[in-house]
Amino acid sequence: MKGSALASRLLWVSLNHGEAGLARLAKDASIPLRQIIARGAIRATWYPFEEFVELNERIDRIFGAGDLALVRELGRHSADASLTTIYRLFYKVGTVQWILSRASRLWGLHFDSGRMAIRVVNPREVELEQVEYDTPHRVHCVGVAGWIERSAELTGVNDVDVEELECRALGHPRCLMRVKWT
Repeated sequence: MKGSALASRLLWVSLNHGEAGLARLAKDASIPLRQIIARGAIRATWYPFEEFVELNERIDRIFGAGDLALVRELGRHSADASLTTIYRLFYKVGTVQWILSRASRLWGLHFDSGRMAIRVVNPREVELEQVEYDTPHRVHCVGVAGWIERSAELTGVNDVDVEELECRALGHPRCLMRVKWT
């Protein structure tokens, strides 16, 4: 997985908990994760998926309730950190369907496995399916849901609802989300 996902999580810790928070995060972390925390994640570098999972789980356990709710917020933060800069213009003129279809086409730039398929249900509803992703994990699905939610909001729509219908990490045959808005 690309370092941008790890970098946005470390940025969240730094902004919300400072250097002391980063130190807490590094304490008792695996050696590879401690090195990433110490050096910072390089946005364009590929990192093992396991380090992404460990980072999210540690942040959620240390600074959240351990229920993955904070992981969804980290996904939202990731959208803000990466999409409100150079992509800002696209969000001013693009629809939710257009933005999410572009994001699905760019999946391979961020993940070395699988793809995201989009199906337009109606003008204010789409379904997104993670297809052929090698290592499904709740951290990933919850973070993606947060990213999708915030990405939709950035287009200017209201009342965005991202519902996870199925998740392979929970034993379902696929990872499927429904996105609705007004």
